[in-house]
Amino acid sequence: MAKKPMQSRPSQIRIIGGQWRSRKLSVPDAPGLRPTPDRVRETLFNWLAPYIQGARVLDAFAGSGALFLEALSRGASTSLALDVNSDTIDNLRRNLALLECNTAEVLRADALQYLSLNAERGFDIVLLDPPFHHDLLLSSCHLLEANHWLNPRAWIYTESEQPPSSLGVPATWRLHREKHSGQVHYALWQKLT
Repeated sequence: MAKKPMQSRPSQIRIIGGQWRSRKLSVPDAPGLRPTPDRVRETLFNWLAPYIQGARVLDAFAGSGALFLEALSRGASTSLALDVNSDTIDNLRRNLALLECNTAEVLRADALQYLSLNAERGFDIVLLDPPFHHDLLLSSCHLLEANHWLNPRAWIYTESEQPPSSLGVPATWRLHREKHSGQVHYALWQKLT
């Protein structure tokens, strides 16, 4: 008798805090998709706790949506998520419908092309967790600055394979906090002007 192939269970993320605390949501099985771990998200949102309520948030490389959904759960007023993968975008829209959230916009878009446009309105918090080894982070940082995507005193979160000090972010950004977990370096920056 032949064995049945094992069916993979859908991956999940868990919202750490806020109005949707402990909710588990599906994540598509996509190559290269690496949701930010719970411990890292908890640290980040502890850092952002004084600033998240009522903030306008941009997640330029949404992927699983873990950071985007966490920001909304913790009181962000509006959020915009971008990703190029249609499966992850469809999944994120389903998760928002499940949560009955109508303060978020999800767009299938290449982040670098989108950020190369001039912003109509800036953001208070920007989340940058691009796929590793594709040289997307530094370009994103400079496009945010050049095209007015950041409000004065905005907060920018980065995840990278390199230490934050080696990234070469815009000179108008100040490193606020940094840590690393395994081979991932994560940091919170603030735009000074």
